[in-house]
Amino acid sequence: MKLSRRTFITSAALAPVACGIPLSYEHGTPVATPKPLPIIRPPQVGQEWTYIKKDVFNGKTLEVITEQIASVGQSIVINRATTDGGQLPSEIQGPWGTIKTDPQWPHLMEFNPGLPLWPLELSVKWSKQFDTKYADAGYPESKLGWQEYMSVQGWESIAVPAGEFIALRFQNLINFESSDPNKVDCIRKETIWFAPQIGRWVAREASGSYQIQGQVGPVILEGSYQWRLASYK
Repeated sequence: MKLSRRTFITSAALAPVACGIPLSYEHGTPVATPKPLPIIRPPQVGQEWTYIKKDVFNGKTLEVITEQIASVGQSIVINRATTDGGQLPSEIQGPWGTIKTDPQWPHLMEFNPGLPLWPLELSVKWSKQFDTKYADAGYPESKLGWQEYMSVQGWESIAVPAGEFIALRFQNLINFESSDPNKVDCIRKETIWFAPQIGRWVAREASGSYQIQGQVGPVILEGSYQWRLASYK
């Protein structure tokens, strides 16, 4: 089943309306496709990325999160922690670039089969839809539908606190079943700037919406967040 027309209409409406001082959307400067194409950095224990997470609605910093590769094997485990030492759920990939356990959403999500974290081809013409199932961690018996359309938007030069990068900008449009039966027409939108040379994204924005089962009216907007790379090694 293809992503619904409402998915694309609603995704265009997922813009911040704030009471505080909202952030502007991240943007880069379009550049030509690098020649030769950059090689995606392979994973090694100790590789690390630190991100500043902000609320797009009011511009406030929510967390500063450090992610570090703890083990590399059949699965790649990335441990995560806040600057005050608080431990966050780990991310699990397997193989590199395929997410199996994703801690980036409000609930820890386990995908089977896993989903690509970045385009399978570093080409400005590439796009593909992926259909999988997910479960909220701790409830493996719940197999809920997840449809994701990933499309490349081009190469850009983008500046973040960690520096300036040549990154591949792409977008994910997601239509999924919620574990809450009262929520329907659940949609998420992500814009990601992936820098192959660091093996990770340097900037990311995410927003979402849903409707209440049996109610007629406007969609309900979820949180809208922005992550920017502060440092890496």
